[in-house]
Amino acid sequence: MISVHTLSKRHGDRRVLENVSAEVTKGETIAIVGPSGGGKSTLLRCLNYLEKFDAGFVEIAGAKLIPGMRNGDPALRSLRSRVGMVFQQFNLFPHLTALANITLAPQVVKRTGNAEAEKHALELLERVGLGDRGGAFPHELSGGQQQRVAIARALAMKPEVMLFDEPTSALDPEMRDEVMAVIKDLRAGGMTMLVVTHEMQFASDIATRVWVIDRGHIAEDGTPKQVIDEPKTDVAREFFGRLRR
Repeated sequence: MISVHTLSKRHGDRRVLENVSAEVTKGETIAIVGPSGGGKSTLLRCLNYLEKFDAGFVEIAGAKLIPGMRNGDPALRSLRSRVGMVFQQFNLFPHLTALANITLAPQVVKRTGNAEAEKHALELLERVGLGDRGGAFPHELSGGQQQRVAIARALAMKPEVMLFDEPTSALDPEMRDEVMAVIKDLRAGGMTMLVVTHEMQFASDIATRVWVIDRGHIAEDGTPKQVIDEPKTDVAREFFGRLRR
């Protein structure tokens, strides 16, 4: 489903990612954790080419990404209909209702008819527990509700892979639980997901594997029990030890 081969990325003289290689099989949920500034979000954004990279390549959802691709490339347009992404700050259109936020991309990108797009959007709102909030504008929704609308919006494109960049970091505990419940439901449905997170409860309870990223490298990769409870590297031991204090 996803293959990352010697992926490297620089910002000026700073190496953000250095020769990252990894494999993700269909249906896996990867929790990406590690110290701030280690390259977690950059790696995620490289996987759908929101960030260009300098070397290596990525194969994801049937597409191959290489350095030098242009943002208007039809291959990237197709890719982004198969790889959904949810951001930390929701990024909903404030002038559109929840329903309109969800239907917009299928109508514009996939030329889905209005009736079909709305039917699917209403089903997605029910799935994320907001079946009665389709007519609400973002400012009328709580943070957790906005993030659930953002997830529904990404799912509206019927993606094969979902990428989440700190989806709960801007939320209070109750709202965080609401969003985590939706992600847990997606995992149960077999969705392939990569989630940048600081939520160790999520990594322990929901993820099938955990990547610890530090200084542009995957320092550790294994099951939650292996990585969280029995870390092998100093980086992982220090990171999880600091979280427990």
